[in-house]
Amino acid sequence: MPAVDHADAAAPDRIATCLWFEDGAVEAAEFYASLFPDSRIVEVSRVAAGPADGNAFVVFELSGRTFQGIDGGPMFKFTPAISFVVNCASQEEIDHYWDALSEGGREGYCGWLTDRFGVSWQVIPANMGELMSADPKRVMETLLAMEKIDVEALRMAGAGG
Repeated sequence: MPAVDHADAAAPDRIATCLWFEDGAVEAAEFYASLFPDSRIVEVSRVAAGPADGNAFVVFELSGRTFQGIDGGPMFKFTPAISFVVNCASQEEIDHYWDALSEGGREGYCGWLTDRFGVSWQVIPANMGELMSADPKRVMETLLAMEKIDVEALRMAGAGG
């Protein structure tokens, strides 16, 4: 078997995430691609056989990472056991992603949410480890009381306030 050059830009990612939607895979991919920089729809096709025969199959990239989505029907459901983490550089980024992703979905605690497609996300500051290290107990208590993360409140908790 010949060796595969995984550095080839045209080759697919060695590992990609596949999301099984009851329906709405293309709509979800288009929504996600509109939110994140360096994102695009690569291909939309139809499943040719099997239980999802005729349903949509979409390949898309989010921030340069490859994902797949399939309209596979109601056999499988998303759970918060797997989530996508959005590391944000500022409160403005947190607000932007939180507001967009939670619209039509459900807000959770500690930066977790479920979007309108049922996919779980964590919208957190990129420097969460640094924020936590200032005073782990106090910062965690503050974090546990939040839905959308307030970076300034975490800083204040870490400073003893």
